[in-house]
Amino acid sequence: MEEPQDKVEPAAKEEEAGQQDLVLEEDDVMIAEAITDPVPTEDAAAGLKAVIEAAIYITDEPLTAQQMASALDQPLDRIKEILAQLVTEYGAPDRGLSIRELAGGYKMATKPEHHESIRKFVKKLQAPLKLSLAALETLAVVAYKQPITAPEIMDIRGVQGAGVLKTLLDRKLVAAAGRKEVLGKPIMYKTTREFLIQFGLNSLAELPTLKEFEELGRFALSEGTDAVPAGGTPTKVGTPKESLYETPEEVAEEKPEEADA
Repeated sequence: MEEPQDKVEPAAKEEEAGQQDLVLEEDDVMIAEAITDPVPTEDAAAGLKAVIEAAIYITDEPLTAQQMASALDQPLDRIKEILAQLVTEYGAPDRGLSIRELAGGYKMATKPEHHESIRKFVKKLQAPLKLSLAALETLAVVAYKQPITAPEIMDIRGVQGAGVLKTLLDRKLVAAAGRKEVLGKPIMYKTTREFLIQFGLNSLAELPTLKEFEELGRFALSEGTDAVPAGGTPTKVGTPKESLYETPEEVAEEKPEEADA
């Protein structure tokens, strides 16, 4: 027996309305998910790219994409995309460095076509700053007591220091600062701009206090190391080996009995 038409149509309409409501609910869920998902901004993308570039620069060994993705908590595909961009950008002719894929990782290096020019440039650079303990002591006295004369330096250190002072003058770490208005008018000495550059200072105001300096000195001496540089004299001190080279003139002033032997 057939149901009346007027009863069937309302039921069909209710079912259709229910399906429409379900579709609307699903759409609402998708829209909500799209809103909550973080969308990388242009600044964030640029920042991530800069961090990856810096990470490749500071590491000695090739850095893999997986290492970067793990450390930066980023998707591997995104890291690979940025790496591809960096490789292309650094491959431009106006770049002196390149980012290359080596041993499964990425490493920054100079381009092979510039190696000869770079080699010549490096050979013309000044040698690294190397000072003996005596020179460092004298330099410290000048830095904290400037302007100061050679006799005043000798009184503080208790030894002759003409050879050491000459070394500092040759290295342009100290310079003449006029003459003192006393008997004999001895030359006064001060530190130079080169001194600030070599020790990473913006001004003399950034020098550690004498108390801090003494503490650093005690720590350095506790970490003393025997250094026997070529042409130098064995020295047990607490500063890096490369800064302990003594010239024959300094040895003669500091240890005359050894120089005469």
